[in-house]
Amino acid sequence: MATRTSNRESVSVRERHLSDTYIGSWLTTTDHKEIGIMYIITAFFFFLIGGVEALFIRAQLAVPNGKVLSPEEYNQIFTMHGTTMIFLFVMPILSGLGNYVVPLMLGARDMAFPRMNAFAYWILLFGSLFLQSSFLLSVAPNGGWFMYAPLSLTTKVCGIHAYQCTPGMNADFWILGITMLGISSIAGSLNFVVTILKMRAPGMSINRIPLFTWMILVMAFLILFAMPSLTAASLMLLLDRHLGTHFYQFAYGGDPLLWQHLFWSFGHPEVYILILPAFGIVSEVLPVFSRKPIFGYTFIAWSGVAIGFLSFTVWAHHMFAVGLPPVAQAFFASSTVLIAVPTAVKIFNWLGTIYKGKLSLKAPMIFALGFIAMFLIGGLNGAALAVVPFDYQVTDSYFVVSHIHYVLFGGSVMAIFAGLFYWFPKMTGKLMNERLAHIQFWLLMIGLNLAFFPMHILGLLGMPRRVYTYPANLGWNELNLMSTIGAFLIGIAVMVFLCNFVTSMKSGQKVGNDPWDGFTLEWDTTSPPKKYNFLTIPIVRSRRPFYDKKNPETADWKSAIH
Repeated sequence: MATRTSNRESVSVRERHLSDTYIGSWLTTTDHKEIGIMYIITAFFFFLIGGVEALFIRAQLAVPNGKVLSPEEYNQIFTMHGTTMIFLFVMPILSGLGNYVVPLMLGARDMAFPRMNAFAYWILLFGSLFLQSSFLLSVAPNGGWFMYAPLSLTTKVCGIHAYQCTPGMNADFWILGITMLGISSIAGSLNFVVTILKMRAPGMSINRIPLFTWMILVMAFLILFAMPSLTAASLMLLLDRHLGTHFYQFAYGGDPLLWQHLFWSFGHPEVYILILPAFGIVSEVLPVFSRKPIFGYTFIAWSGVAIGFLSFTVWAHHMFAVGLPPVAQAFFASSTVLIAVPTAVKIFNWLGTIYKGKLSLKAPMIFALGFIAMFLIGGLNGAALAVVPFDYQVTDSYFVVSHIHYVLFGGSVMAIFAGLFYWFPKMTGKLMNERLAHIQFWLLMIGLNLAFFPMHILGLLGMPRRVYTYPANLGWNELNLMSTIGAFLIGIAVMVFLCNFVTSMKSGQKVGNDPWDGFTLEWDTTSPPKKYNFLTIPIVRSRRPFYDKKNPETADWKSAIH
């Protein structure tokens, strides 16, 4: 009996040791695949938090004179919802997918700087937890995710009068948290740039890299050039708040509009930081499930570069109502319309890829198709906002809220789900349940349009954004209730995805290395890949290297020669 007890104890000790070693390996890992998975899981966790915050907002606005939240609670949750979704979810999860997939697509062993890669993730996690911890201290940021100065200063001076604005630590949490997230983003972007430019497999010229990798490269350059603007603005705000400088105080020679110029010179490239990798995901999914090469590879790749350049010329279309000179308004309106051209090029290329293809409506494909439809709506109402007289009428109304949600939820989030379903078998060796995926898709599509389309009409009827309640006699009641129902449908759709994920991890159908009959190099490895990714570094001769390997008689490079 004593021997059996001793054996059981030794087994238990061994199991604990293995568990500790396993957990420790994740805490100290520099493997790009494990870091990518940690990015994805962390980002999705904050997606759930941001979603709960959104449901609180919609519950408050479901009926007139809502009492779910107090004005201060509403301001905090409204601020953290926007901050969470942009900085803690969309950016990190796209970086996570890039971390996992890009080295595999390039035929590389790892990222260029593995330790910097790990550093970027841990700074992201710390900054995210730091921001969310403000709720525990009841000092969550409350000045909006844009934190407009001078309203975010401790005091605002008008003539001889000084007014209290945000005297507590609320804005300080936002400033310090965003600064940490900026450090993480810059470190990760440097890694992407060097990896993509210097670690490609032999034969993979710049015009042969996969389109997802192209878009990650443009995204990384945008972060490197745009993030310093936000960091500088935030640090000047911190100095104004605590050291008596007056960068944003007109009474002391500062400029109240300086914050808006600095913030939006980051903020509009940021829109494309959030959407360009989504373009890349869709550009990978559509050809595989249409059984055709991508239509107009060169146009898609270089239109992404054009969008990157033009994104730095459009920021002041967020500021048409602040009194800009007519010449400036004309310039920014023209550049905003111009940036729609390379975006439209991509949509026509995607439709050309689908046209006469052998479509397979698997989960990644339906989400990619949903992305095209929803992003098109967001793009069209964005073009409307480029018209200065129209923008005057709807600025700071729910029309703008509808626009940003169609672009970022209908766009980025739909594409993220397409990417998760597409690369899940590569990460786990298992397929997710197709039936649950289709249920999730239709719940998401119905909920998305029910939540955000009525906001167009609310904006045209004059409902301002950032209000915590409204009276019952303005004609907004039914539309707000519809929007709230749609938001809860979106929440149900996300729960379906979580159910699908958990059950697929436990008992999902096991598949081989190439379940989708893929085109690019990540499918030429085991599922999940080994630490070293490739036993031998592949040689690339075309834009579809793995497809050519499987079909040597019809290889793209042979067709090009003959």
